[in-house]
Amino acid sequence: MTGTSRHRVPMSRRSRRGVWAALILLVLALSILDHRLGGPVRTTVGRWGPDWHDWRTYHGRTFTVVRVVDGDTLDIDHPDGEHETTRVRLLGVDTPEKANENNPAMYYAEEAAAFAQGLAEGTQVTIYLDDVGDVRGKYGRLLAYVELPDGSILNERLLLEGCGYADTRFGHSRYARYIGLQNQARRAGGGLWAEVRPDQLPRWLQRQGLPALPPTKPQAGKPEAEILDSRQTDG
Repeated sequence: MTGTSRHRVPMSRRSRRGVWAALILLVLALSILDHRLGGPVRTTVGRWGPDWHDWRTYHGRTFTVVRVVDGDTLDIDHPDGEHETTRVRLLGVDTPEKANENNPAMYYAEEAAAFAQGLAEGTQVTIYLDDVGDVRGKYGRLLAYVELPDGSILNERLLLEGCGYADTRFGHSRYARYIGLQNQARRAGGGLWAEVRPDQLPRWLQRQGLPALPPTKPQAGKPEAEILDSRQTDG
């Protein structure tokens, strides 16, 4: 029995270049579309990709905070694998660490934890995941924004009260906003910003260096010096 041999037709160099060019254009088009539409490509991949279970389970849903672990970490009343509760790490903010068996408490750790506890522990909060970056941190904690019963965001309240630092190690959709909130707290000298020393900053922030505050923008028809005087008068 005689068989017919099949020969693969080699792709020409021009054809290969055309395929690569098409792939590059497709990636660029998706990136531009994703940027202009506020992250829907990332959202789709996240919600229907490996993180679909967390999106379906937590995003936009309300839970009770059963324990505030420290300023930026809390437990909510939903089982997570073998655990009875889900541990949530507040996204975009880093509060001073409480004392543990290896390290003493960082400056302002107890105050930050008490502030978060007073706002969140025992209350019902709504969890929001982010389209940018990972849904879980390296310790398996859920990374999220936490909306309090009054509609404010716990992550933001901590920054405005000077109870934590805008975490610039990782990207998220509120990155610029959180730096702005931190700058407000620094200008006001509230919370830890009243007396924190450079050596008391988190190690990652010591390595990065605390950026200088940007100049304030004068209000329309009002010189900047007058604005600063009014702020001092207001306390």
